[in-house]
Amino acid sequence: MQELDPNMKLAELHVHLGSSVDPATMWEIAHLQGIRLPTKDYWAFVDLITVNPSRIKSFEEYLKLFTWTDLIQSSPIAVERAVYQTIAGAYRKNNITQLELRFNPMKRNRNGEQDLDHIMMAAIRGLDRASIEYPVRAGLIVCLDRTFTYRQNQILVEKALKYSSRGIVGIDIAGPAKEGFRYSDYKELYAKARGGGLGLTVHAGEDDDYRSVVEVINSLEPDRIGHGVRIVHDEGTMDLVRENKVTLEICPSSNLNTHVVKDLDEMKWIFERIRSKGIKYTINTDGPEMLMTHLRNEMHLLLNSNILTKDELAKANEQAFASSFLK
Repeated sequence: MQELDPNMKLAELHVHLGSSVDPATMWEIAHLQGIRLPTKDYWAFVDLITVNPSRIKSFEEYLKLFTWTDLIQSSPIAVERAVYQTIAGAYRKNNITQLELRFNPMKRNRNGEQDLDHIMMAAIRGLDRASIEYPVRAGLIVCLDRTFTYRQNQILVEKALKYSSRGIVGIDIAGPAKEGFRYSDYKELYAKARGGGLGLTVHAGEDDDYRSVVEVINSLEPDRIGHGVRIVHDEGTMDLVRENKVTLEICPSSNLNTHVVKDLDEMKWIFERIRSKGIKYTINTDGPEMLMTHLRNEMHLLLNSNILTKDELAKANEQAFASSFLK
C-alpha cells in the first residue's frame, strides 16, 4: 500500500459543518441544549448521523441525515463549538493548514427563533478561537439553499457581505433539488457578492446533470463548482469549465456513498476525462465525520485504487491552496 508524506500540509475547500463534527461532540451538544433525541443509546445515535452504505440508497436519503445535525447545531453555543471542533480536528487529524467551512446559518436559527446575527457571530468566534490555538488559516462560506425563497437567500448574501471582514470568504448554493429552481435567478445576487469581494462556488453536476453546470457558469460565473463530476458526460461542458478556469471541488467518498458515482471504476474514468481536458480540481471530504473518512483517507483511496498518482495528488493539493478564497 502506498503512503503519502504524513508531514505534507493540506488544504480542503469543500466541507459542510453539518457533517464535520464528530458524533461524541454532537451527542454532548444535543444534551447540553436539552434536545430530545429519538434514541437514548449513543451507538444508535452514531448510526443516526453517519453514513451506512447498506442504509443510504440515494442522494436524497443522504441529505436527510442533515435534519438531525442541523437541529443539534441550531444555537449560538452549538455553532461556535461545532466550528471550533471542525477546524481544530482538521489540523490535529490531517495537518490541514487551510480550510474553508461552509454552512447555512438560516438552518440553525430554528425558523427565526434564534437571531441570525448571533448565529453568524458565533461561527466567527469558533473560527477565531481555532485560528488562535492552531496554525490554520480558515474561512467560512455561507450556503444559500435551493429550497429557500429568493428573499431568504438574499438575506443570506447580505449577511455574508456584512461579515466579510470577519472571516466570511464566500457563498455557495446547496440543498435538495426543488422543482422550478433556476440558478439563473441568482445572477444579480452572485454579482453583488462578487462585487463585495466574496468568492463564488455552487453545487452543480452532482445530483443534477451536466446542463446545471452550463447554467451555473453562464449565469453566475463562479470561481469553483462543488462536485461537478457529471460534466464528463458532455465534451462541450468540459471545454466550458476549462475555458472559464473553473476549479472542481471533487469529493470521492461522498459521491460513491450517495451513488452519484457508481463505483471506483467509474471514478477512475471521471478523473481520466477531467485530466484529458486539463480541468483544475481539488480533493475534499464533503463531510468527514458523517462519511467516516478524512482528507488523507480520500487521497489514499485514489492513490491505492490507481486513480491518481502521488504527483497528481500533490498537484491537486497545490490547486486547493491556489483556488482558496482565503487570500
